[in-house]
Amino acid sequence: MRSTATARAPRSARVLLVDDNAHGLLARRTVLEELGYQVVSAASGSAALEVSEKQEIDLVVTDFRMPSMDGIALITALRERNFSKPIILLSGFLSHLGLTKQSTGADLLIPKSANEMDQLVRGVRRLLNTPKKPPGSQRGGSRNSQSNR
Repeated sequence: MRSTATARAPRSARVLLVDDNAHGLLARRTVLEELGYQVVSAASGSAALEVSEKQEIDLVVTDFRMPSMDGIALITALRERNFSKPIILLSGFLSHLGLTKQSTGADLLIPKSANEMDQLVRGVRRLLNTPKKPPGSQRGGSRNSQSNR
């Protein structure tokens, strides 16, 4: 994995990860924390609702397929509670089930695949309006480097 120390989030946004798969949570948590995000996790939809009521959350990333409350039911419950922050839905079944932003209430849908982490990082940055590093500044600094807060 590449070092991401120079691509840290300028503001430490709080991301809620929801998945009943501990391995999926750990992988996504590791990547997002390396980018400087604060990550809170929940292993179920009901636990995610509790977290969202107790903590300020800037973005939710939820799996679709979970027992008792799937990702769409979680999104519906969050929206009914006036949660207006962005939500990303992850699923290996997006195309098979015909899921869309309109049918799910999510702001972004990401298929589970080999490119999932890259798509997740790009989606989180875009939805949180985190500036992307300029092209050609992968190694060393850029001409207009800014210090992180």
